[in-house]
Amino acid sequence: MDCNSAEGVKIPEGMSETKLVNFAMANKARRKIINFLANGDRNIEDVAGIVRKSILDFHFNILQQANLIELEDENVKLSEYGRNFLKSKKEKGTEIIDFSQAKQVEIVEVKQLLTCIADPSKFRVIGNMTPPLGEILKVLEPIFPSGNYSEKIGGLITQKGEIITTIYGSGKVSMRMIKDEGEAREVLEELRSIINGAIKKGVAPAPKEKVRVELMEVYKYLPQTNCGKCGEQGCYSFAIKLMAGQVTLEKCTSLKEPDYATNQERLQFLAEYI
Repeated sequence: MDCNSAEGVKIPEGMSETKLVNFAMANKARRKIINFLANGDRNIEDVAGIVRKSILDFHFNILQQANLIELEDENVKLSEYGRNFLKSKKEKGTEIIDFSQAKQVEIVEVKQLLTCIADPSKFRVIGNMTPPLGEILKVLEPIFPSGNYSEKIGGLITQKGEIITTIYGSGKVSMRMIKDEGEAREVLEELRSIINGAIKKGVAPAPKEKVRVELMEVYKYLPQTNCGKCGEQGCYSFAIKLMAGQVTLEKCTSLKEPDYATNQERLQFLAEYI
């Protein structure tokens, strides 16, 4: 049997070291192997007792490529990098989330439509999806370009245009700046499709590379005309609210003018990492 076909996945090419490690640790069997080796070097036959022997070489290959283990004759052990990796997880109290346990979700209801405070013509909507994803949401953050997982609220915040959506680990979904119930259901269906698509692949998405966005960099690319068309006192105030997620780039109508085309393109990129 072809080892690569054992789980229906192939090792992606051109992956960075960080992505290789995350790819390796996204699998339950490989996490078992790493935790098993945490207590000392093992014979390959011992490892075969916790993972099917027919696919053991496949898992060893991925763990070696991620520089997490070393093989010597009939023995397998954690590499120095592997030991440091486990140590760092314990020190940070970070749990290796078992993405393989994620189940497909369904939207079960749209419960409330409340008027938005910021724009009375739009609504705040409360919905619900099942089963609750819990901390799996943290792993799903990379599949949303503007996704941001908040430990404080235990939820994944996403934004598309003016619509800001928060998916909570409990299954609750809140949406702001929705025009009607029909649009709310469309947004929820799109979320369901994206999440289930990732779960179906069975491999945790590689983490996004973090880009630090500074307030003054955002301000630099705004028109700096202080025209007030966005409803703010000036471009600096607009930049502050943009960084806080209280306004969107669409509010700055000046950016749509040809002279600011390059600025708008740059700000759209930065906005994905705010």
